[in-house]
Amino acid sequence: MPELYEIHTRPDLDAPVLVVALEGWIDAGFGAGRAVETLIAQTDGVHVATFDADALLDFRARRPTMHLIDGVNTGLTWSTTELHALRSDNGKDVLLLTGVEPDHAWHAFADAVRDFAVELGATMQIGFGAFPSGVPHTRPVSVSATASSDEFAASLGFTRGTVDVPAGIEAVIEQRFAEAGLPAVGVWAQVPHYAATMRYPAASARLIEALNQLAGTDFGIGDLPDEVVEIRERIDTLIADNPEHVAMLRQLEMQADESTQAQITDLPSGDDLAEELQQYLREQGD
Repeated sequence: MPELYEIHTRPDLDAPVLVVALEGWIDAGFGAGRAVETLIAQTDGVHVATFDADALLDFRARRPTMHLIDGVNTGLTWSTTELHALRSDNGKDVLLLTGVEPDHAWHAFADAVRDFAVELGATMQIGFGAFPSGVPHTRPVSVSATASSDEFAASLGFTRGTVDVPAGIEAVIEQRFAEAGLPAVGVWAQVPHYAATMRYPAASARLIEALNQLAGTDFGIGDLPDEVVEIRERIDTLIADNPEHVAMLRQLEMQADESTQAQITDLPSGDDLAEELQQYLREQGD
């Protein structure tokens, strides 16, 4: 297969960490997406490379946006997958892979990402994600992890699970790094299932904190604290208006505090609460 990416610049980097945060797989509460926005907003990044969209993407599934003004087609915006270089205030370098997950050529794409990142000096890969979980919004966000080895997973201090689930491209890149003898980890913020369809900035903040912990960076969390307070107040208001939702929240809090996997029964479903939450937000004009 021809070269899958076009190089725009080769920055001089010191042992960068590759962060993978691609759209197309699970990102509850827009946790990973908002984390990426926050990282990019606080540093002058360098556009390193653009991947070949024609070879990797299905534009019938990801149709470009046409910008129509008074009947005139003024241009198209296409989906892309790009690699950028960022540097935190303490001088730590990061390669940030953003955009959309490929529809085709996963093996070739994962090989190309790994090989090019290693060529640029990458020493570790970190994937961002967020998934809906039976956790309460009144407790700190927990992080689950996937890792390239048992020893590495045990050293992280994050939640570890045993389950067979569909995988995103990040899992493939994670394995490619492991095959090259480099550490790789996917960090997954747990978002309350009843808030999974709205922005949940607490998850974004937690992912940035996990990046700082793993990579030694010192990225800030920008405006996320203000957004956390706003969303917390909205959810509190919604739940307080329904005794069944209050009961569900108390059960979730008890489960979180006791660190058990107790089965929750006879409580309103996450879908029911999420629907009411969306209705509440629509009424607020957001």
